[in-house]
Amino acid sequence: MNTQAVLEALDLPECCRVNQRVPKKLLLENGAPATGDKRAINEGIEELIWLAALKPVTIGVPEFRDESHEYLEIVVLLLTLRNEAKTARLVELVHRAIPYPVLLLTRQGAQLSLSVVHKRWSQSEAGKTVLEGDIVSVAWSREVDADILADFRNSLALGRQPRTNLHDLYQGWLDSMVALNAARVTGNFTLAENAEYAAERCDALREYGMLHDEIVRLHTLAAKEKQIPRQVELNLELKRIEAQLAITKRKL
Repeated sequence: MNTQAVLEALDLPECCRVNQRVPKKLLLENGAPATGDKRAINEGIEELIWLAALKPVTIGVPEFRDESHEYLEIVVLLLTLRNEAKTARLVELVHRAIPYPVLLLTRQGAQLSLSVVHKRWSQSEAGKTVLEGDIVSVAWSREVDADILADFRNSLALGRQPRTNLHDLYQGWLDSMVALNAARVTGNFTLAENAEYAAERCDALREYGMLHDEIVRLHTLAAKEKQIPRQVELNLELKRIEAQLAITKRKL
């Protein structure tokens, strides 16, 4: 999917559209405390566009407040990066700099990704928000994701998300991204049936990635190892990790 295809899939009402350029100054002042981050913003970001603002008055979904959260609106942004940009760090800085939950489209060359992360009030700084948990992102390939991309695209429409409040609506997009990442492992795109399973699936995906990386590492070590006893030890460890990976896959 390209940028236009994603926007069409989201199906946002015209009354929500903003289409304004966000100055880098905002990111430099609010999202980049370190000198290296300031340099990454100045050198890596081509432009940041505020595409839409989703508010109760424009989409008919109530705001959400509790002791830790305040979701008054959801901001949709398009971040365009230069080829040499530090992608992961800049995505994190954008999410940190904006005080509202952000649905972030990131474009870098031919690659397009989508990311979300919940926010809560900071416990150390009054009036400040911080990221709650890990950033969830997907970057898709038409070749790799051809069989599941249509289901993912269909799941993104604003009208398909929960309408109880803005927090649940935002969680709906997060669940769609997790479902796509899970489908890359299982081959089937299915949305979580409830919040408990959605949380378990996120944990399982994180564990799956760690186990997969460990298997790659052990394979590399085994290929270089010359001593037979150590080779046997590494192969036994590989079998154990592979068994854990199979169990984790079933949780997805």
